[in-house]
Amino acid sequence: MSRAMQCQSCLPWGSWTQLHRSLPGRRGTRSVYLCAASVPGELGSVPVGLGCVRYEGGSQEHSVKPSSSRHGLSQLRNVASSDAIKKHQKSLSAWFSHQPNEERQFGPSFSLDAVHVDPVIRESSLEEILKPSPDLTIQNQLQQPCSQVISLQNLFDVDACGRQVKNVVLYGTVGTGKSTLIKKMVVDWCHGRLPRFELVIPFSCEDLSHSHAPISLRRLITKKYQHLRDVVPMLGVSNLKVLFILNGLERLNLDFRLAGTELCCDPNEPVPPSAIVVNLLRKYLLPEASIIVTTRPSAVRRIPGKYVGRYAEICGFSDTNLQKLYFQMRLSQPGCSGEGSTGSSSGEQENLVEMLSRNLERHNQIAAACFLPSYCWLVCTTLHFLYFTRTVPPSQTLTGIYTSFLRLNFSGEVLDSTDSTNISMMKYVAKTVGKLAYEGVMSRKTCFTEDDLQQCFEVEMKTESELNLLEVFRSDVFRFFLTPCVQLGKEHTFVFTIPAMQEYLAALYVVLGEKKTLAQRVGKELSEVIGKVSEDVAVVLSIVSKVLPLRFLPVLFNLLKIFPRYFSRLSGKDRDAIAHTMAEELFKEEDYYNDDVLDQINSSILGMEGPMRHPDEAPDDEVFELFPIFMGGILSRRNRAILQQLGCSIKNLAAFEIAKAMKKTVIRNSRKGLPPSELMDYLFFLHEFQNERFTAEAILSLRTVNLSSVKMTPLKCSVLAYVMGTTCHEVEELNLTSCNLDTSSLRILFPVLLRCKALHLQLNSLGSDACKEIRDLLLHDKCVVSNLRLANNPVGEQGAQYLAEALAGNRSLTHLSLLHTTLGDRGAEVIAQHLAKNQHLQELNLGYNSLTDTAALHVVEVAKKHATLDKVHLYFNDISEDGKRELDSLRMDRDGVRALVFLTAGTDVSDYWSNILNVVQRNLPFWDRERVRQHLVLILQDLESSRRQTANPWRKAKFLRVESEVKKMLGKLQHENL
Repeated sequence: MSRAMQCQSCLPWGSWTQLHRSLPGRRGTRSVYLCAASVPGELGSVPVGLGCVRYEGGSQEHSVKPSSSRHGLSQLRNVASSDAIKKHQKSLSAWFSHQPNEERQFGPSFSLDAVHVDPVIRESSLEEILKPSPDLTIQNQLQQPCSQVISLQNLFDVDACGRQVKNVVLYGTVGTGKSTLIKKMVVDWCHGRLPRFELVIPFSCEDLSHSHAPISLRRLITKKYQHLRDVVPMLGVSNLKVLFILNGLERLNLDFRLAGTELCCDPNEPVPPSAIVVNLLRKYLLPEASIIVTTRPSAVRRIPGKYVGRYAEICGFSDTNLQKLYFQMRLSQPGCSGEGSTGSSSGEQENLVEMLSRNLERHNQIAAACFLPSYCWLVCTTLHFLYFTRTVPPSQTLTGIYTSFLRLNFSGEVLDSTDSTNISMMKYVAKTVGKLAYEGVMSRKTCFTEDDLQQCFEVEMKTESELNLLEVFRSDVFRFFLTPCVQLGKEHTFVFTIPAMQEYLAALYVVLGEKKTLAQRVGKELSEVIGKVSEDVAVVLSIVSKVLPLRFLPVLFNLLKIFPRYFSRLSGKDRDAIAHTMAEELFKEEDYYNDDVLDQINSSILGMEGPMRHPDEAPDDEVFELFPIFMGGILSRRNRAILQQLGCSIKNLAAFEIAKAMKKTVIRNSRKGLPPSELMDYLFFLHEFQNERFTAEAILSLRTVNLSSVKMTPLKCSVLAYVMGTTCHEVEELNLTSCNLDTSSLRILFPVLLRCKALHLQLNSLGSDACKEIRDLLLHDKCVVSNLRLANNPVGEQGAQYLAEALAGNRSLTHLSLLHTTLGDRGAEVIAQHLAKNQHLQELNLGYNSLTDTAALHVVEVAKKHATLDKVHLYFNDISEDGKRELDSLRMDRDGVRALVFLTAGTDVSDYWSNILNVVQRNLPFWDRERVRQHLVLILQDLESSRRQTANPWRKAKFLRVESEVKKMLGKLQHENL
């Protein structure tokens, strides 16, 4: 028996089966029976022949007859198609098709089958794994040898020597898609797309690592898959084609030495789970079963090479066409754009995919990032967040996306299961890569040399354990966070795979309190030690003081108690420093006039449209405005709970004290006048922080909100609505000029707009549908809008109808500007008809709307009878000289209204000439240049004519001053045309 065992442990499995088949008298007997009966086990000394009779249901003579063989084969087919296996398939399909919460945002139709793209799998060898890796460059990553590529379906094909492969080791670094590939493999088998195997039994090595109690293989299977209890007895006694999947082998400490793990060939014998795995791989237990193992590169060597039939490396999406296919499938899913998906949303999805493809073709840094399928997921999720968020409050935060992304890749992951410290992988990353990220942020640097890496990773290495952990990190995790730079001349430097990840890890490094001086670290350790022993010392001192009444003992005891208290005060100072860092980074004046952070993220993913930067051109200064925003986001309760699962604990008390310290710094600095883009960043910070009480206090200090020229996407509108919705106070002024607003934007912002006294909506392409929303706003009983500016919007006649209905029923509006809104005569007539029902309007601007005498005079006639309306703007309209004279004849004391038509009032300059010219000056970039030039020429002629009619030198001087202003505008128009 011992010789048989030695033979099996030394020979490859292919040789072992050939040896069995070559034995005489065994033509009708399967090798699995010979193996089972040739080794010690529960059968004891039962002869081989009796073993065959027992399992095949007949005598030894019958076992060699073809008819009996066919009967056994039929029986096996019945087992393979039994209800138990079908139930197993149904259960596995439901379990492995289940998507985490992070995937539900992509719509109800999203499924693994619909969006899965197989990564590139390259056949490898143990020699290749053990040899030193080449320089980590993009060429090595994206140009893998195509001749060694192998598909998932061919992993168990015969090897180059013609031997049948039974054990496959599938390895890859973090983020290459090992777990997703296994999930897809199981789902394919459940749906009949993997006919090679009749039964698939997946195991998580993480689950197996938590159990050390002896258990038999059959009990282990039925414990996890109860519906297989009728199938399990057939394992090892039939030719059922079984595939065992062992996912995450790095979580198990396997010992293949005979002295460490005993041999076991009986599926009923209880042994530790690690011993079951070892004997399965040895092919000593269920030798006919196929096994696929997934693991990280550092753990590949735990399995001796003689037990592995094929090594295969998952290379991710090393082909950019695979990246494009993934984005196409993911972003084009029906329902991906969220609720109320329409044809326009579908067009937006296609546009996103096209822009992303173009950016990949430029060989941008994003192509290097998307080498890892995990980062493809992050890109799609971020784009979905940026473009399809329309709920208030937004369903998630950007910090939450990055935290969830890390949870999906690192949840439960220990850097090295063989190390006694058992440090979580994410905690190690936060301490090392986080330090590199933080120092880069502080020095405004995104490219790192080998020296930089050594300073952060190796400078404090003192023990063998620390060096081993670093080696595992470099092998398994390094490429997940850092990738070679694609910029010319910087090929041997490293950048963070996604730029925002540098800022996230820097924020995590600070918030976790890893940024400490040597004195702070020593003080913390001393405090913990003294705190632990102080109680024991107190007991000892109390006993000694009774025997030896020495006065210095109580003093010593008090000193021991004081130190931890003193250190706790110092740690409170650290939290003040975190809050100070956050405020300082959030309100950096050099970043005041950059794009807001959401636009920066969008540009980093989709690229900048326009000419590419010349290689010799000096790059812009690096911007790290997400860093303080991520600091706030990490402190939110939900993100702290997820980070706790990753081994990065942030205590509730620490978060509370940091928030308390922030009130003194962040809110005080926010009261200063912030530029629009910086104000948007501040609002986004409050959204990410997810602390309603803090946000309410911060918003109460904002009486005016100026976001002019900020591109207000649905996401930004949702953020603004959520943040402003934490309070109920009235806003003095909300400026949304030139913000790309549309009807859906107004819908999202509706509760905020109700509370704004002055509302600026100029230059937003708001048409009749938007005017319908504005009508509902103005007719709302809680509306406080008193000043509404809609200049330079295509309101049109239909929009005028909605606004006229709003005027008739509104009680708060006093100033309405419809300058340059294409009303025409009919639009003005509609407004005039409803003005009589309004009792509060004081000023109406209908300038530059192509009004003729009839419409203008009708509006003025209605204004004469209005109780409060005393000013009507009618300049830049098609009013004749007769109409102008009639409007000039209006007197405020007699008619109760003043019409602003031209810059002159008889033989004097109009009191409102500066107002009119200021309006023209502000709108010159947006108005028709030729038409404005014609109007300015008419105004200049009118000024000159009026100046000649007056003899008053003071009035002549005023005319000359106004004429010079008009000539400047004409000269500017002529120069720009040239």
